[in-house]
Amino acid sequence: MKRNVYRIIVRWGVPFLAILFLVLCRYMPALAEGYARTVYPHLSAVLSAFSSLFPFSLEEVGAVVLILWMLMLPLWLRRKGCRWKRIVGREIEILVWVYIWFYFGWGMNYFRYSVYTRLQARPAAYNEQLFLDFLHSYTDSLNASYVDRVEIPIGQIHEEVKSFYQNLPEKAGLVAPKSYQKPKFFMFTPLYSGVGVLGSMGPFFAEAQLNRDLLPVQLPFTYAHEFSHLLGVSSEAEANYWAYRACTESAMPEMRYAGYFGLMSYVASNAARLLSEEQFKEWARSIRPEIQKEYEQRQTYWKGKYSLWMGKVQDVAYNLFLKGNKISSGQKNYAEVVGLLISLQQGETVE
Repeated sequence: MKRNVYRIIVRWGVPFLAILFLVLCRYMPALAEGYARTVYPHLSAVLSAFSSLFPFSLEEVGAVVLILWMLMLPLWLRRKGCRWKRIVGREIEILVWVYIWFYFGWGMNYFRYSVYTRLQARPAAYNEQLFLDFLHSYTDSLNASYVDRVEIPIGQIHEEVKSFYQNLPEKAGLVAPKSYQKPKFFMFTPLYSGVGVLGSMGPFFAEAQLNRDLLPVQLPFTYAHEFSHLLGVSSEAEANYWAYRACTESAMPEMRYAGYFGLMSYVASNAARLLSEEQFKEWARSIRPEIQKEYEQRQTYWKGKYSLWMGKVQDVAYNLFLKGNKISSGQKNYAEVVGLLISLQQGETVE
């Protein structure tokens, strides 16, 4: 009898308490911030240390194993004479633990304080002059940073990015990077290129991952973006912000150009939305022809790999996922990096 009670407590009580904690974190950012600053640094260090022993992505292997297990388990249990009610219960139980692992492994960072709160800054209200000032300053820097070739060994990119994150102030709230924490490349590259995914954060084994199809000019920015996720950043806009700074504050000319170039699509989408058609055309003409050509080549390159139907499915699913995790703007969050830059430049809160 006591043994059965113990099994019930472990089997149902533990996941119940874990989910209760998740719900509290969702509605109490202070609790989630506490997790991000005290629990996540140690947990991610352990998970990263384990996953670093493998040259391939444990996230992808784990996903394949989970799918196969979920498909094979009902067949195996049926052969043992189990009823469908019990089989469905087992499948639900597995999914509950996957859900818990996702949030405790990394996903709880979605509920922490925003970067504005952590850096004690306020989002700047839209002001046309402020945006134009930013646009002109950014464009001047983009043009001045141009180099005709960006080919940086990935080990050197890692050292540049890691050095930047190691020197951030404590109030930024990012985990200090460990020597063994290095983004890996996807195994199923065509699948990710087909839906336009350049990188991702693996929450189950603390693995930041990159697309092998990335162009050399894209690699530094994407590397720094995914690295920030590994260090506790959930917002895509914030990840772009840190990636931009990590690249543009580097002493390497190639890193700086990659940083300005990496932000270009987000600046362009904001400019297209906020400027008149004539203003936008005038801005586009102010960009160096070499940069315009490289930007167009990048667009053509990824368009050739993109699968329209797969991309649409992924867009819908990822939008719902982000909105379900307190990123209310969904995938538009990526482009919000421009507003974040303007706001933080106005406040000058980060040293």
